[in-house]
Amino acid sequence: MSKVRVLLADDYPKLLETVESILDPLFEVVAKVADGKSLLEAARESNPDVIVTDISMPIINGIEAVKSLKESGCRSKVVFLTVHSDHDFVRACIDAGASGYVVKAQMSADLLVAMRAALAGRIFVSPILTYQN
Repeated sequence: MSKVRVLLADDYPKLLETVESILDPLFEVVAKVADGKSLLEAARESNPDVIVTDISMPIINGIEAVKSLKESGCRSKVVFLTVHSDHDFVRACIDAGASGYVVKAQMSADLLVAMRAALAGRIFVSPILTYQN
């Protein structure tokens, strides 16, 4: 059985390395990019099963990039991994087509859970967000 193919997008190289180390050996990272424009190109080229992306990135932000991908028929599941804990961002990401929303501070506990939920057709939001008003 082949590994789930993942594209990572974040403008901090160290974070990309950390995420890749969390995913290895369960998932295959097929591309790592640092901006939304590169995310669009890499998604079309590598056809990943899951995209893990930040919201705040140069050139095109993650939300706009995901909207564009989904509008073009991209079937990859999307999990946002971000510092933003505002419910408006959660709503915008889900509306854009995301299946998951993970706060970076909860990455080690929530990222794999979010990715598995997305692959199973469910939506996952870091539980820490449900405790905020």
